[in-house]
Amino acid sequence: MAKYIDLTNENFDATIAEGVTMVDFWAPWCGPCRMIAPVVEELAEDFDGKATICKVNTDEQQDIAVKYGIRSIPAILFFKDGELVDQMVGAASKDAFAEKINAQLA
Repeated sequence: MAKYIDLTNENFDATIAEGVTMVDFWAPWCGPCRMIAPVVEELAEDFDGKATICKVNTDEQQDIAVKYGIRSIPAILFFKDGELVDQMVGAASKDAFAEKINAQLA
């Protein structure tokens, strides 16, 4: 069973360096973040071995949030080989997230 990766300052750059990565910027107090949490977990299973699914707790990892200009959460950033290629702000459907990931895998 695949699980998303919790990102920190220590592992962020290394984790996004290769392949396709989706990063969910969230906080425990954020209602929409909690709403999409099960979707993020499902995506981690669905894309196991194809893409990396990660989460950043913006309360604990403020430096990463500042680096990427995160002003609203949930914010979902998509990276390909370490480069930011797409982003979404706010809750969305599993299909919407999967479509963005698949676009980078194509």
